[in-house]
Amino acid sequence: MENMNWMRRKFLQGSSLLGASWLLGRAASAQHEGHQMPKREQKATPAKPKPNQPPKPTMPDHDHAKMMAEQAKQAPAQYVPVQTPDLPKLEYTMDNGVKVFNLRAEVVHCEIMPKTHMGPARKMWAWGYNGSVPGPMIEVVEGDRVRVIFENKLPEATTVHWHGLEIPIEMDGTPYISQPMVEPGGIFIYEFTVNQHGTFFYHSHGAMQEMLGMIGMFVIHPKTPHTPRCDKDFAMILQGWALLPNNDVPNTFAMEFNWLTLNGKSAPATTPLIVKKGERVRIRLVNLGMDHHPIHLHGHQFYVTGTEGGRIPEVAWFPGNTVIVGVAQARDVEFVAQYEGDWMLHCHLPHHMMNQMVSMVGPMAMSHGSGSETGKGMEEGMGVVRQGHALSEDLGPGMGRGMGITSAETNVSNLVAQSAPAQAEMYACPMHPEVRSNKEGNCPKCNMKLVKQKAPEIYACPMHPEVVSTKEGSCPKCNMKLVKKQRTAVALTEEEKKKVPGYPQDEMMMMIVDDEVVKPETSGLAPGWTASMMGMMNLVRVLPEDKYNKIMAMIKEGKTDKPKATPEHKHGD
Repeated sequence: MENMNWMRRKFLQGSSLLGASWLLGRAASAQHEGHQMPKREQKATPAKPKPNQPPKPTMPDHDHAKMMAEQAKQAPAQYVPVQTPDLPKLEYTMDNGVKVFNLRAEVVHCEIMPKTHMGPARKMWAWGYNGSVPGPMIEVVEGDRVRVIFENKLPEATTVHWHGLEIPIEMDGTPYISQPMVEPGGIFIYEFTVNQHGTFFYHSHGAMQEMLGMIGMFVIHPKTPHTPRCDKDFAMILQGWALLPNNDVPNTFAMEFNWLTLNGKSAPATTPLIVKKGERVRIRLVNLGMDHHPIHLHGHQFYVTGTEGGRIPEVAWFPGNTVIVGVAQARDVEFVAQYEGDWMLHCHLPHHMMNQMVSMVGPMAMSHGSGSETGKGMEEGMGVVRQGHALSEDLGPGMGRGMGITSAETNVSNLVAQSAPAQAEMYACPMHPEVRSNKEGNCPKCNMKLVKQKAPEIYACPMHPEVVSTKEGSCPKCNMKLVKKQRTAVALTEEEKKKVPGYPQDEMMMMIVDDEVVKPETSGLAPGWTASMMGMMNLVRVLPEDKYNKIMAMIKEGKTDKPKATPEHKHGD
């Protein structure tokens, strides 16, 4: 058995012997698995990369409407197909009852955030499968016989591990232990019967390759559908990337990450999940990175119904709205979408709710000289050693990126322990209201004592904050009822704001880019919605039937609506 498996690998790895070896491979695999290998045309010897020249990358043409249409096809009275927003599904062919998939490891040039008026698109070189990072979803049914013809187009050796699957050891994908490495240009055939059901995944079993993006979803539907039946089934892969500002290759040695993605996109580029009110929804979450992620859903309670080990018995379900998805774990959550709205689904770690996170939030970000010196740059925070060794004193934790203050840290802030300036009070003359002062005193016109003024009540439109009034009423733009707005008697000036310890925080983070991330799924969202969407975030849109049908028709036709005018947001106002 052992000799047969090594031979099976050996002949497929040699690109120059691919044609002759193929015949031997068919016989060997048939002997081991009891199945005839699929017929395959001989192919030319794969071209090897020239020295010091990276392999030619793949940038897939992604047709979102086509992908959604294909994933929405119903299997005949068996299961609801899983939708993987922003990711493709790996198609298969049938060969004597075996589902045959072709999986290809390769370099991929991918975009995690499109170009906006705030800056250029954020692209990176990663490693993935079939032109996608993460790789395409493999979707099968319990009891299926599966054959994956795997080809390695990377510049180094790799294998594929089938995370959570109970399969023969020689198919497990552990380098050297269960199989030899698949060398560049090599091919290996994985074949097994799936006797489980649930949310699983495939990935390289090289640690650095995993950090460079090599993972994909592997969903196995049960022979007998689960009850209660879900009307919608979504899947998302959680990943983190360490991308320095002027580098488009992730740092796989880093311990901190400044770009967080769902299915390869950072919010607001993530595609919302479209649900009709009253539908039962399942969301499958898989995490392969260096951080655990507490995933929180707004507006609903869900039940955790599955893990990477399969379905959880119903008696063990319990309600919640936040689930921790640990590294190398899968979690299935289910809920009834009974409340209309555009509900956020996101990792609740604060630094995972941002994009391009750097050590610049707080007083240290200000250029007026009253900020703090952090002592640590982004390179140190992301594990880049520029001098000395990894355990040297000057690479210890530093304020802003670490857990404390190092001996090299110098506190230059003149605002430590200083309280925020008190809000000024306003006084006016009852007889001459134009006479106003921020101090007690008398009116210079009639000598009457100035009286403290009550701050006027201000009403504003939630959708159009520039529409304000001192009286109740409705917005002339959208007819929405004006809401009472908190207001101090005297607003802080920009200089006064800069003297408040900690300023600015989220004010500098909110950026409206509605026009640049338009797609059918974003139709009808509130103007300025992108200001709240960053990092590992998405939206679950629970819609009434008419709005749901409209958006589903737009998805099918590939149409988009022009966003409504967004409110202007100026930092420092």
